[in-house]
Amino acid sequence: MTDQRDLERRVAELEQQLAAVKRAGPRGIRYRSSLTFADVPLLAIAVGPDPERGELRGHAKGIVAIGDMATGVIAMGGLARGLFALRGLAIGGLTFGGLSIGAVVAIGGLAIGLTCVVVAGVFGAATVSRRILVVQALPAAVALAGLLAPRA
Repeated sequence: MTDQRDLERRVAELEQQLAAVKRAGPRGIRYRSSLTFADVPLLAIAVGPDPERGELRGHAKGIVAIGDMATGVIAMGGLARGLFALRGLAIGGLTFGGLSIGAVVAIGGLAIGLTCVVVAGVFGAATVSRRILVVQALPAAVALAGLLAPRA
């Protein structure tokens, strides 16, 4: 009989612990590797809310960055910015995502490869009409410059 009572007591304890976890709300994941290069971590992970920092979404910044928002050489996240950017909205050099804006290559549901747009605009201006240079190549070049400009 003590086994049944011990089991019931343990189930009650676990139910109380589970209720406490549910009251605390969702918890995010934060990780920053100790290995760094020029004060930038090799790996940074920031997913979900962090009430202690007042963040609703995680912003990972590292050589390899994974998070709700990710900035790095290799970036994976809902909003990814980097040389190689993957997932949701991907902005960078080589991009793969639902909406991809890439300086060199963009692959995704809606993909814009700005370098290709500039080259096509210059070629069109040389072979068809100079107006194409202003209508197509110039806006793409401005967008490409904005994409490649250093951020503070």
